[in-house]
Amino acid sequence: MNKTLEGKRVAVLATNGFEQSELFEPKKALEDAGAVVKIVSLESGEIKGWDKKDWGKSVQVDLTLDEANADDFNALHLPGGVMNPDLLRTEEKVLKFVKSFFDKGKPVAAICHAPWILINAEVVKGREMTSYHTVRKDLENAGAKWVDKEVVVDSGLVTSRDPDDLPAFNKKMIEEIGEGRHDGQKAAARSI
Repeated sequence: MNKTLEGKRVAVLATNGFEQSELFEPKKALEDAGAVVKIVSLESGEIKGWDKKDWGKSVQVDLTLDEANADDFNALHLPGGVMNPDLLRTEEKVLKFVKSFFDKGKPVAAICHAPWILINAEVVKGREMTSYHTVRKDLENAGAKWVDKEVVVDSGLVTSRDPDDLPAFNKKMIEEIGEGRHDGQKAAARSI
């Protein structure tokens, strides 16, 4: 495997109820590309995934949000699921952590329902994005331009619709992280 992300550090922000494939498959793809991946969550211990229709595998939390510093990472990945982003988007420290990646122009990848977190962080206005179809109106109401494509890239922001899009999502996420900082991210963070 091409180690295009050697020396890069990626935070995966999740909590209980993350869609299992949307955390584990991108994590593996990032690690295969040479990145160091750290699971960041609200509390220490393990968080449990959701596997389509029932609880799935757990993953060990590496850092709590209180311990994590966005400055220590090159990029952020937000897996979906319904419960995971719905719980995270109500936490002020989550929104602050997420917004700091935009403030610094760092790549952010969000799939499925994860754009809910980006809406609450107020970083979607004017951005072209996709998501799970039920999040479309939420994104449009927050000022994003929603498109129905397997992967959409807008100045370092990578979004996809659902687990079927993971191959395209992973490829673009790795590409954007490899490119580094994006001025368009900073502009989005300042536009609110």
